[in-house]
Amino acid sequence: MPEWLFKMGLCAYEYQCSRGVNIGENKAIEIGREAAKYDIFLSIHAPYYINMASPEKEKRENSKKYIMDTLRVAKWMDAKRIVVHTGSYSKVDKDWALKISIELFGEILEEANNAGYKDILICPEVLGKRNQLGSLDEIIEICKAHKGLMPTVDFGHIHARNQGSLNSAEDFERVILKLEHSLGYERIKNLHCHFSRVEFTKGGEKKHWGIDDVQFGPEFKYLAQVICKKKMEPVIICESRDNMAEDALKLKKIYQDIKREDCNEESTLD
Repeated sequence: MPEWLFKMGLCAYEYQCSRGVNIGENKAIEIGREAAKYDIFLSIHAPYYINMASPEKEKRENSKKYIMDTLRVAKWMDAKRIVVHTGSYSKVDKDWALKISIELFGEILEEANNAGYKDILICPEVLGKRNQLGSLDEIIEICKAHKGLMPTVDFGHIHARNQGSLNSAEDFERVILKLEHSLGYERIKNLHCHFSRVEFTKGGEKKHWGIDDVQFGPEFKYLAQVICKKKMEPVIICESRDNMAEDALKLKKIYQDIKREDCNEESTLD
């Protein structure tokens, strides 16, 4: 996989443990070795069924275990970040859900440090459904509470959760500025991001689509403009339906074209 991505012209790979942490140490080490050989930045997506805000203590403890299992694989693989879904608050009070999740992340970070995983960032993700614990504001509050966390900002999820809110460069810049004002520029300069077009209903995210499915938003060019303006160097994982790698190349070209235009404008001004 790292060699295949390198030959395509890509430079990041998010290994999926979304349906369970089922990879052995030898295979993980092999993937990490190949990623280093081809200069591929590695992250891992932890299991989808994590729920930090479950009213059942056993499920919260299981969620902690799934995250620790993912961290162990990240250490083997030399992955720099793991992406974590925080769960839902459909059965509990929102304030309680946020409070208990912040406390649980604190316990996880302490265990992670004791286990030798301090160098791996845990990245709670902005989620797309309105009954999920994972609005932008909630993820910011969780990350403000613990310096060992970095947000995973899924712009398709923000667009869907807020009923189509990202329609211009200014809309994207508001998101980045909120993150910067809350967490500081240095903490978000290398932000972890997911991007795809997303279909949504009143409840939020319904389905991911490809970059060519232009009837759905958001538009990547607006995010690329803000990245260039803010001089950020984020990791962007494409989550298009069916054609992730091919669409990732399209996103990369959009970014490179905008960056080239930006540089030409600066040269003209000089």
